[in-house]
Amino acid sequence: MNMANMADETKIPAPGLWSQWLLQGRYAGDEQFRKAVHALVDRYIERVLDGARLAAGQTLADVGAGEGLTAFRAIERTGASLRVWLTDISEPILRHAEAQSVARGVRSQCTFVRCPADRLEGIPDSSVDVVVTRSVLAYVLEKTAALREFHRILRPGGRISLAEPVYQDDALAASALRAAIESDPPERVSPMTVLMHRWKAAQYPDTEEKILQSPIAHYSERDMVRFAQAAGFTEVHLELHIDTLPSIVRSWEVFINSSPHPLAPPLSVIMSEQFTAEERRLFERTLRPAIEDPKAVTTDRMLYLTAKKPLS
Repeated sequence: MNMANMADETKIPAPGLWSQWLLQGRYAGDEQFRKAVHALVDRYIERVLDGARLAAGQTLADVGAGEGLTAFRAIERTGASLRVWLTDISEPILRHAEAQSVARGVRSQCTFVRCPADRLEGIPDSSVDVVVTRSVLAYVLEKTAALREFHRILRPGGRISLAEPVYQDDALAASALRAAIESDPPERVSPMTVLMHRWKAAQYPDTEEKILQSPIAHYSERDMVRFAQAAGFTEVHLELHIDTLPSIVRSWEVFINSSPHPLAPPLSVIMSEQFTAEERRLFERTLRPAIEDPKAVTTDRMLYLTAKKPLS
């Protein structure tokens, strides 16, 4: 992947967009919401590291490391003999992670490399025991190419342990809204259906063509198994976890100002740019009670994949 066109029509997050979302946009400036998000992230990290089966003296590659949370937790679990490569496309986020490594007293165990997940330049062949990702391949268009890079840097017998969100259902829901609008005469289409489609279509692809071109929507969990096998991995095991959880969004302000992924504008921006004042009032009046309902729930879809590089 060429770093020069990270923000082209394939809609892969540009490095600046990625770091801004990771450190700010996902939290809507709300400390309570930030803590709730981190509690969910901690759960993903523990599952990834359970699958990694790290041992003392090994080398880990945390690809798309972001803030470094997976790498730092791996060091906590494994000890001072673990060596970690932390890669990311964003220089600011790598510097943030490096500062965190200093604050945690683990800088000497870490090597930071700026590179995309499908071109791990600087990491030698067969030099790593385990590769982990957390919400990284979801934003890589050529997922098999990235997995081949994981295969390249792993020693024979090395493992991957990945946690990746599955957004395809969100895209299909946006597409269904579009189809409902296009199939009925305009006078029969509910104004809220139109507004819901504008919202969802701004955050997820809403046509078959757009879904096929979208890194976040062009795959299912079964496709990820196929990608891993095509990259040369064996003993592929995948679990799809669909969890219905109490919503961590407790206020309308957090709901409209947070963003579900780095390619998605927050709802506040969508309403400002695409809704009239009257439409904004209708939308909030209709949706806000459901969002702020103490019994509100959310659905979390995450796949966990482990696999091995053959010994020969």
